[in-house]
Amino acid sequence: MWGALLRRGVRGAGGLRCLSSGGPPWSQVVSEAEKIVGYPTSFMSLRCLLSDELSNIAMQVRKLVGTKHPLLDTARGFVYDSRNNLQMRGLVILLISKAAGPSTAELSFQHDMVSGIYSSQRSLAEITELIHTAFLVHRGIVNIGELKSCDGPLKDMQFGNKMAVLSGDFLLANACTSLAQLQNTKVVELISSAIGDLVQGIYYENSKSSEENCLTDDIGISRWKEQVFLSHSALLAKSCQAAMELAKHSTEIQDTAFQYGKHMSMSHKLHSDLQPFVRESSSDTIAFSLNSAPAILHQEFRGREAWLKQIREAQGKGNIVDYKKLQEAIKAGKGVTSAIDLCRCHGNRALAALERFPPSEARDALANIVYAVTRFP
Repeated sequence: MWGALLRRGVRGAGGLRCLSSGGPPWSQVVSEAEKIVGYPTSFMSLRCLLSDELSNIAMQVRKLVGTKHPLLDTARGFVYDSRNNLQMRGLVILLISKAAGPSTAELSFQHDMVSGIYSSQRSLAEITELIHTAFLVHRGIVNIGELKSCDGPLKDMQFGNKMAVLSGDFLLANACTSLAQLQNTKVVELISSAIGDLVQGIYYENSKSSEENCLTDDIGISRWKEQVFLSHSALLAKSCQAAMELAKHSTEIQDTAFQYGKHMSMSHKLHSDLQPFVRESSSDTIAFSLNSAPAILHQEFRGREAWLKQIREAQGKGNIVDYKKLQEAIKAGKGVTSAIDLCRCHGNRALAALERFPPSEARDALANIVYAVTRFP
């Protein structure tokens, strides 16, 4: 399906290499990119995270230690993120701002630039990270009605839910306040629509997963991509576009930035979905979503009824799913290889968008991010 594009790769006047050439590992990509934009993005939301209000919330979250509430896992991720994924969106916004540079309409405001990036663009990167973090925290809310005795005391889960709602709302409120301070109507509209997309995407996920005996959605890969754009790609794509608007770049450049953000984040999501199937040291089978890209593509090739039969055969007592058995079934089919092809297809589209920016360290760093999320063992 995507073979011709993948074999051709991308190589323009600026000399971006094709995906098959590989690149540095993810941690090195992030480290080098942070040097280019001027400071580590791990400190991006420091002003908010050190505020008195969030300090009070953190003290309350400590009461969850020893429970099994998912908010604890989210909090641990903020402190120890070995994959450097949490601040990825802000880093991309800063890099694409520097890659595009100042527009001819904004040359008189270059005194406001630090390391080739406007202060408003740095604020936008922080806003995007706050919105993403707020939704991560809100995703940690558990369904009280589905709890089992092994999940721990009910009062712990209820308290954890309250903390997830309050802390997520606090972060989102801070993001909206900072967004208004940018005083740019189009940017406010773009980011507001991205928040709406996130809500719509997450609502769809939850409404499907709450249906009785609904382990997997009856959708094709086209519908899957539409849903993933809403819940995973819209925020980054529209934030990249907004960064160009803050620098008064043309509509064409804004669309180019949007396309990079969209296709890079789609590749990132596909790369994440593929990890349970491609990890070299996979002695322990990791539970994976039956609505992940490899599973959806496997269903497309096998047919809905055949896929449901495989799921039923993998269910033991108490409807506990044997993920090892399903993993082997998907790997034996075309789902994994097709998902890798799709990941690289979106990666190539992201590289094609980058060709429209002049050669620079920032553009190379953006390309390295694409190479990192399209590399597989």
